[in-house]
Amino acid sequence: MFDEAFSRLYGDQNLMLLDEPGTCVQICLDEHNGSGFKSQKPYLYSLFSASIKLPANNYTAGVVVTFYTSNNEAFRDSHDEIDFEFLGHADGTNWVLQTNVYGNGSVSRGREERYDLNWFDPTEDFHRYSILWTENWILFYVDDVVIREVKRVDGMGGDYPAKPMNLYATIWDGSGWATKGGKYKVNYTYVPFSAQYSDLVINGCSISMDPTHQQQPDCMNAPRFVTNFNGLMPEEIQKKRDFRTKYMTYSYCHNPSRYPTPLPECTIYP
Repeated sequence: MFDEAFSRLYGDQNLMLLDEPGTCVQICLDEHNGSGFKSQKPYLYSLFSASIKLPANNYTAGVVVTFYTSNNEAFRDSHDEIDFEFLGHADGTNWVLQTNVYGNGSVSRGREERYDLNWFDPTEDFHRYSILWTENWILFYVDDVVIREVKRVDGMGGDYPAKPMNLYATIWDGSGWATKGGKYKVNYTYVPFSAQYSDLVINGCSISMDPTHQQQPDCMNAPRFVTNFNGLMPEEIQKKRDFRTKYMTYSYCHNPSRYPTPLPECTIYP
């Protein structure tokens, strides 16, 4: 099942299928290499989801585990990206979850947000992380709770992701920045660092090639929550606000030293 929809990206020796149907995959970082995989096909607006269990090592500083969409291989100078990044910890502190969005190569305008993963232990069991990407909205979910939404506004221009993307999952050494801005590095005496992914879901607009080799999206079988999404329900909005009040530690929308004028999609609450 895994090999029907995904391809090994790098670090083949560190990628292992944990069950015979291929529904659970483990990727590892050791002193030689990280590892990762990607979807065989690109998709336009879709739901991307997986249950993930993070490395349980006592010290994971510098380790980066990812679940994201990107088209950087097809559009090197104008790529789009929607990220979940899990940043390792030192001295028994919590894993940090970071989300980010890039459109059309707008890497100079990072849209990072960070949250403490301390309302559950992400290393003890699987938890579901999902990206809903539609024509006008991007939603990030943790266990079916929306933790972030990005609404497309005119002022964003090309900064909103709008080109077909593949799904990626990787683990790698981010010692230069991942933990306390690079203060703590990967300690390879704790290897291997292993992350597990199961119940991988891609549900939305598939991409095919027309006779002129141009990408053509096919949304005929995409679910209505992808093609017709028009905003959260009031109870979902309240859950999102409660989450962000308790667990969000950084948002680019609230960083005046970086953006004296908040970026167009930012909604600033008193």
